[in-house]
Amino acid sequence: MKGTYVRTAECLDHLAPYLFAQIDKKRDALVEQGVDVISLGIGDPDLPTPDHIVDAMVDAVRKPENHRYPDYEGSLAYRTACADWMRCRFGVEVDPKTEVLALIGSKEGIAHLHTAFVDPGDYVLAPSIGYPVYSGGATLMSAQTYFMPMREGDGFLADFDSVPEDVLAKAKIMFLGYPNNPTGAVATGEYFDRAIAFCLEHDLLLAHDNAYSEIGFDGYRAPSILERPRARECCIEFFSLSKAYNMTGWRIAFAAGNAKAIAALGTVKNNLDSGQFTAIQDAAIVALTGSQQCIDDMCAIYERRRDLIVDALRAIGVECEKPRATIYVWAKVPHGYTSESFATELLERAHVIVTPGSGYGPDGEGYIRISLTTPDERLLEAVRRIKGIADLS
Repeated sequence: MKGTYVRTAECLDHLAPYLFAQIDKKRDALVEQGVDVISLGIGDPDLPTPDHIVDAMVDAVRKPENHRYPDYEGSLAYRTACADWMRCRFGVEVDPKTEVLALIGSKEGIAHLHTAFVDPGDYVLAPSIGYPVYSGGATLMSAQTYFMPMREGDGFLADFDSVPEDVLAKAKIMFLGYPNNPTGAVATGEYFDRAIAFCLEHDLLLAHDNAYSEIGFDGYRAPSILERPRARECCIEFFSLSKAYNMTGWRIAFAAGNAKAIAALGTVKNNLDSGQFTAIQDAAIVALTGSQQCIDDMCAIYERRRDLIVDALRAIGVECEKPRATIYVWAKVPHGYTSESFATELLERAHVIVTPGSGYGPDGEGYIRISLTTPDERLLEAVRRIKGIADLS
């Protein structure tokens, strides 16, 4: 009798297990054993969504008109609020009807961008230290990823000039993300100008992930790539309310920029999802148009935590710099360890979860990422535990 098989797509065989899902499983297994685990792995804010946004959501949920299917591209009110925010925050003018698209989180939008632009056998250019979805989305389209080198000596700015000509001939998208997850690196206007010129020369879509635009320290405020000359000709930029307003679970974001890219991404989304719940969009409007004091308050908390963890890590011999942005500290692993072996050591012996840098790409080896989304006392307890398992000085 002929057997029955469930045959998955071949691309799944080439897809690495999602990094953060693996971390969750390890954490849950220890917690089930009664172990007190301190997670410094995933960048999920411990601070609550501001009250005025929650209150707006409660009101919006009670409106019967919001219980129907939402507009596929996002409500015009939400897209207009996004456009207004872009103008107020960056001085960038975008048309809410043709140059803004609502997303169910920027992760979804970035993943679907591959579907809109990448064919099997094509290449995407991704930072060699970056958000795993840049390359994972390519794998799911049976496409290839070329990892642009990132070096500490160059400020962790992806080196797109090193991409081989044969790769460029098959490339469709170049991904960048500054402020950078996981390194915390920031980019200058001159760097963005060179990236735009490069993409225009090689007929590439430049996808800029600006999810951490609102989290800056020491007076730093991140720019939008759309501020730069000619950016609108080749750039699409992704913004998220997740980190800026502590709304990770709400799944609300938007893309802005090149009208053709927005339309193509919108076409994919029209066929694959039915849009985000309108009540969430209504609450997001309040977040974008209301007082931004909540962001300043949040950044002050993260800046204090950054200083605490960097000073404590340096005191025990772990090399790291103070980032100017994001909610992460990027630290070198001690001599004799790999990223994964050090992360495993911390998990098994200190019961502290950190993210191995190798999970973010080939040039992430030799580093770990530490999230600041944990209360101060738990951060310092984690450092004490790390010190207790090894002399790292």
